[in-house]
Amino acid sequence: MDNLDYQVMEQDYKVNLLEILYVRSFKHDPENGFTLTSGKKSDVYIDAKKTVLSAEGMELLGFTFFHELKLAPIDGIGGMTLGADPIAYATALISTMNGKALDVFIIRKEAKKHGTMQFVETNLRPGADVCIVDDVVTTGGSTIEAIKRAREAGFNVVKVLALVDREEGGKENIEKETNCRFSSIFTKTDLLELHKKNTEKDQKPKPSEKPVF
Repeated sequence: MDNLDYQVMEQDYKVNLLEILYVRSFKHDPENGFTLTSGKKSDVYIDAKKTVLSAEGMELLGFTFFHELKLAPIDGIGGMTLGADPIAYATALISTMNGKALDVFIIRKEAKKHGTMQFVETNLRPGADVCIVDDVVTTGGSTIEAIKRAREAGFNVVKVLALVDREEGGKENIEKETNCRFSSIFTKTDLLELHKKNTEKDQKPKPSEKPVF
């Protein structure tokens, strides 16, 4: 299939994915906050794995990432385990079903202790054009490491795409350190706006609660 410039689903899958991400993965606690992997405190915690490992989330995830990548000149998709794995699997499956065959690659946090002693597991060969993916990007450290390992394996990193950008410097760090353009499906702002909308909706009095004059 040569022309992939079409909608893969009639439903608004991106909106649905954001709603599932909000319900399953978003936590907001302005009083106590959460300690992130970076050690920083934040009033927002996004446990993306609750979404990407669910059946409903995985299908929408695959369609959403495929839509973003359907015209990208790439041969494979992957990133640092564990965050990238479900995204890569779901996207590769949906892409292949829609005429854009993609192989997956997995980047280990440590090289294998036996056999090839390699960091990267894949069928892709050196020279392949790839997209690095991740679930949530904060400072961008793991994504930068994934790009480095992919390049050491001989891959050409042509795109970097995350599910959620926490908007805490990750985008800037990735682009500065790797010279790769970074984009995300959603941002922390998207989730906070949805949270505000839902909170305001919940606070509205029900018809039976409206004052009678």
